[in-house]
Amino acid sequence: MSATAAEPETAPPYRPPTHVAVIMDGNGRWAAARRLPRVAGHRAGARAVRRTIEAAIRQGVRWLTLYAFSSENWRRPAGEVVDLTGLLRQYLKSEIDELQANGVRLRIIGDRTRFDPDIQRDLVAAERLTAANRRLNLIVALSYGSRAEIVAAARAAAEAARDGRLDLATLDEAMFEGFLSTAGVPDPDVIIRTSGEQRLSNFLMWQAAYAEFIFLDVLWPDFDATHFAAALAEFARRERRFGARPG
Repeated sequence: MSATAAEPETAPPYRPPTHVAVIMDGNGRWAAARRLPRVAGHRAGARAVRRTIEAAIRQGVRWLTLYAFSSENWRRPAGEVVDLTGLLRQYLKSEIDELQANGVRLRIIGDRTRFDPDIQRDLVAAERLTAANRRLNLIVALSYGSRAEIVAAARAAAEAARDGRLDLATLDEAMFEGFLSTAGVPDPDVIIRTSGEQRLSNFLMWQAAYAEFIFLDVLWPDFDATHFAAALAEFARRERRFGARPG
């Protein structure tokens, strides 16, 4: 179901979800519609990231996960990958002070080893700088793929069993979650995807077991506080049963 944009509420008349995850889609189409290079769409998308973080803070969301760069994105043309990693460098330098000032804690999930060493160092530095912040927990998925995450968790569990640190007979879902990159993070209550596409695209597949899905026709660079507020209002109207039969 799609949500319709509405004016943002400064004090929403509903309890906000604890954890909102966003699949940011449509940068390329936004640029193509304006006859601009794709990198222009990615730059505009970076501005939408800032608006979304600000909106999440205003709405009282405690956890925000953004799907910024998938493991499949490495297959894009080399020039586009260079543009994307260059924007990541720029973002880490230009936005980290803003995150710190707003009490935002940054955490990265995904295979960061595929990035250049300077980016890896900047990611670690940003996480350390913001580690004590509590206003908003911002998780950015970079070089992330959910299938790879689950395989890595299974491998880690097998190694723990091999080393005598885990009895496989006691392994349950809660214990397995401790091997995921999102260990200790609440599952997303709602996943928003922009651009009209309606799929997960290898994003948080384990964690999304009971998430609500909201698909918006807006392209990511046009996403703003009104769309975010509308999505949260739509979520508030949903009746979540977590598999239970209706009463």
